[in-house]
Amino acid sequence: MELRELAERILFSTRLEEKLDAPVRITDERPGRAWEAPLTPGRPVELRFKRGGTGERGQEFPGWHRLSGARERGQVLHFFANHELLATELMALVLLRFPEAPAAFRRGVLQTMREEQEHTRLYLERMRQCGVEFGQLPVSGFFWRAVSTMERPIDYVARLSLTFEQANLDFCHEFANAFQAAGDVETARLLARIYQDEIAHVGYGLRWFRRWKDPKQSDWEAYRRHLSFPLSPQRAKGPTLNVGGRRAAGLDAEFIRELDVYARSKGRTPSVFWFNPLAEGHIAFGKGFTPVRHQARLVGDLAALPQFLCRQDDVVLAERPSVTFLQSLKRAGFALPEFMPAVETSVRELSERKLGVVRPWAWGPDSVEFLGPLLNKSSGGPKAARGVFDDRIAQLYAKAWSAKFLRGLLLEIQLFPEATDDWLCSEAETGRAVSTLAEALEVIEGLRRRGQQQVLVKQSFGLAGHNALRLWESELLPAQRRWLARSLESGRAVVLEPWLERVVDFSIQLEMHRDAGLSVLGYTGLRTDKRGQYRGNWAEPDFAKKPPVEVLSVLRTPGAGAGRTEHRVRVFYEWVLKRLAAEFRALGYEGPAGLDAFVYRDATGNCRLKPVVELNPRYTMGRLLVELMRRAAPGTRGELRLIGQREMKEAGFDTLTDYAAALMEKSPVRQTGQPVARISEGAMCLNDPARAEVCLAVWEVSDRTRTSSRWPARAR
Repeated sequence: MELRELAERILFSTRLEEKLDAPVRITDERPGRAWEAPLTPGRPVELRFKRGGTGERGQEFPGWHRLSGARERGQVLHFFANHELLATELMALVLLRFPEAPAAFRRGVLQTMREEQEHTRLYLERMRQCGVEFGQLPVSGFFWRAVSTMERPIDYVARLSLTFEQANLDFCHEFANAFQAAGDVETARLLARIYQDEIAHVGYGLRWFRRWKDPKQSDWEAYRRHLSFPLSPQRAKGPTLNVGGRRAAGLDAEFIRELDVYARSKGRTPSVFWFNPLAEGHIAFGKGFTPVRHQARLVGDLAALPQFLCRQDDVVLAERPSVTFLQSLKRAGFALPEFMPAVETSVRELSERKLGVVRPWAWGPDSVEFLGPLLNKSSGGPKAARGVFDDRIAQLYAKAWSAKFLRGLLLEIQLFPEATDDWLCSEAETGRAVSTLAEALEVIEGLRRRGQQQVLVKQSFGLAGHNALRLWESELLPAQRRWLARSLESGRAVVLEPWLERVVDFSIQLEMHRDAGLSVLGYTGLRTDKRGQYRGNWAEPDFAKKPPVEVLSVLRTPGAGAGRTEHRVRVFYEWVLKRLAAEFRALGYEGPAGLDAFVYRDATGNCRLKPVVELNPRYTMGRLLVELMRRAAPGTRGELRLIGQREMKEAGFDTLTDYAAALMEKSPVRQTGQPVARISEGAMCLNDPARAEVCLAVWEVSDRTRTSSRWPARAR
């Protein structure tokens, strides 16, 4: 029989017996003309692709945890049998599509096709023994739709051999072990046999791919560039990467490492994240805002942090960290997102895809301009930019708004019976917003007449402790007067408040939902330096329910137990957050928020609570810690710190890379628990040390209730 005739029979026959039969003697003397791909291959009625499924939903893939019964095992084999039959049909198609392909290539396709026929027959036999007939379950045509549009032979080897058959290196291997564990030795042996054939099939495709690809490109680069939607390298692997099988097939180390950390959605609609922590600067100064060099480098170092806010398959607009770093995150149990450079071309590419939620770190003029084209593609439906950010929402970023909100709460305090003047700040401790130099001088003078000599002046829109002035001197210095005058230019405001002796800072991490309202995600301790700049957060084992123990202990009044203090603070904040939710609704704000607060010591030595210091209507580092703690074992404590050049040098290290290496050696990550292991102790870097210029974000998990002492220090 001619090879062309065999291919026609396999591709178009509606009888399964004919599709799985091949004569021993095949010649290839009359390849014939090139065929166009049919819409679907010929199949018996019961094996035709089900309509309505655009992805792989024609047949739900059963997991290897569902192998206890014979029928469940038969369903797994049904899934594999359809894939093998699809591969057979696609190989018949490639023989008809490319009659001018090299004879050696066509002979290799014939040999592989025979093996796929044999695999199908073996699956059918074992499937019947499990009580399942081929066609009893719906079958997917996704393989056909993804591969049949091939235009060149290299398309075939890239799509089928290096994608779907490569994925089988994982699935065959994993399921062979799973069937063995379930006591089904016969099926385990069958899968082990087919697994060896799949190694050869991938190796065959790889050899021809290397022959046809651009020789200037690596295997990985050529492979990644050769795939197009709906295929991506994500489909070339299963949940667990089988490195040994890929090595046996001839794939090189670079290809395997890159595939290990590659991520892209295979069907789930991805949300899009972008790190833009300088939104307040853009709000305050508009297009004239330019970050200083250190700010720009800090943002560059931390640009990939939103990956810890993501779910698997989401997109982060940032340069992808190194493979080594991503592998360390994967070993720690973190799902990896898809990374795309934060450039306009990426936004244009994403605008062609269906998207979930668009989530910058903060909505502001910069994110509206950059991400605005994606809003109509999000799952929330068409949204104008003013629906996520406008002048009303911009107010929430202003320290003047937070000060006004706190004063309003204190004026209503009589409505809250738990709030007595022995543990809350007074109206005198709230900030005052001014817009002229004369007003500023008047407020400063008034504070000092009341005995509050030390005054803090903050620009209404500041950046994490920057843009603030501390007035310690009895008289205003010329440089301080000039700073005030510049800050008040163009009608901008500053907020003046008495300097308070802080005892402990904390924040409440929130999420405002359109329908469900304002929810509390957790309480995190907050660390700042003497200038008020952020240095870190910590989360205690019960952070989702109450503020840190240190906060509650210093607020405890004589005769009041710990439970009474916790109840009073919790009920008070329930009242505060109801009012904050009303403000959010009135302004149309939805999304993440952080509410900063602190406990301070007054002139008499008593500790009081300033319940609202600043509102951050965006993601915060405290929120990042809350999300990280989802990967921590129950009962553990988490600490998030930013390690800059100063901290690095104080610890005795010359580079951030050296610091990170010492940290990992001193506090390696350990995981415990079943069925999902979580981090029980250890420290890890959250940004790539090899690429960091000015800062490392470090997260440590421990069972300690106090501040960790395991940060590295080099002996001098």
